[in-house]
Amino acid sequence: MSLPVSGCRAAAIQAAPVFLDREGTVEKACHLIAEAARRGARIIAFPESFLPGFPHWVHLYTPAESARFTARLVAAAVEVGSPATEALGRAAKEAGAWVVMGMTEREPGRLGTLYNSLLFLRPDGTVAGVHRKLMPTYAERLVHAAGDGRGLRVHETPYGRLGGLICGENGNPLARYALVAQGEAIHAAAWPAYPFRVNQASRAGVGIRSRAAAFEGRCFVLAPAGILDSRMREMLCPTAALQAEVVDEGGGAAIYGPGGQVLAGPALAGEAILTADLDPGEIVAGKISHDVAGHYQRPDVLQLTVDRRPQGAARFLDPGTPPAALPARDLVADLLARIEALRDEALGRALREVLGRYRDET
Repeated sequence: MSLPVSGCRAAAIQAAPVFLDREGTVEKACHLIAEAARRGARIIAFPESFLPGFPHWVHLYTPAESARFTARLVAAAVEVGSPATEALGRAAKEAGAWVVMGMTEREPGRLGTLYNSLLFLRPDGTVAGVHRKLMPTYAERLVHAAGDGRGLRVHETPYGRLGGLICGENGNPLARYALVAQGEAIHAAAWPAYPFRVNQASRAGVGIRSRAAAFEGRCFVLAPAGILDSRMREMLCPTAALQAEVVDEGGGAAIYGPGGQVLAGPALAGEAILTADLDPGEIVAGKISHDVAGHYQRPDVLQLTVDRRPQGAARFLDPGTPPAALPARDLVADLLARIEALRDEALGRALREVLGRYRDET
């Protein structure tokens, strides 16, 4: 007898982007994917907003001063289905590996609104899905918009179901549970670099939150992390005062097992490709005693509802929109308007009373 999934080698990348250079960072990412694959990795996870670089300026400059950097990020952001993601897809296909890429995403045809996203690529090079960070953390809200729940999904792989969250989301128990409840076996916890004095407390929490996610979910956690290289430092910190804010280059990438044990890393300095062999039997051993989304859960007492419907800037109801497509409140309003046309006043009053109660509850 054997398990329905097999083991594999996975990689967590610790690297700096070619900062604010989309094409240069894509080229570097493709090289890293190829190298990780040469080392046997079949799942490869990249840091938060690796492509084309995390917006570190929000921790160093005022909002007005930050605008010049943000404008460059808008220009260098990534659209799904663009030459950038197609190149990454080809690299994933050549590597025969799943790739989880942290990126700043721009919707096609829109300028100004950006999302902090994870792009999931299959080994055949196709896009499996995109998760947008639900809530940008602290000063990141000056750059990234809040995502919706459409990406809170796991992806079927031969090695177990793969999911991921970004930075502070890994400390959000509801977001983590949304993935664990879908049978997540391998979790990508993407982190940026934490090189400045102002974010050393956040840096200390990387290992805590990554290990907690592994232990609580009884899953493997790939925790890639960014670093601040000399080019980024020169661009972001041109003065002695700003240079003084830099503690080191950041880092801290690691891989954790389902018991929270360290399987690789943490990488404390420099660029690195961390690898570890993932044995699904370790997940079984942990879940026998503590499966928080299975036998160790009480759904009759505690429940989580996740809204995965896309949330757009507006809802457009064109002529001929069928009633089923109307939001509940609009449907009730439509029915009430029709009731007003009824000649049977007693029936009209009764229907209005029922629909009025329904409207108040929705």
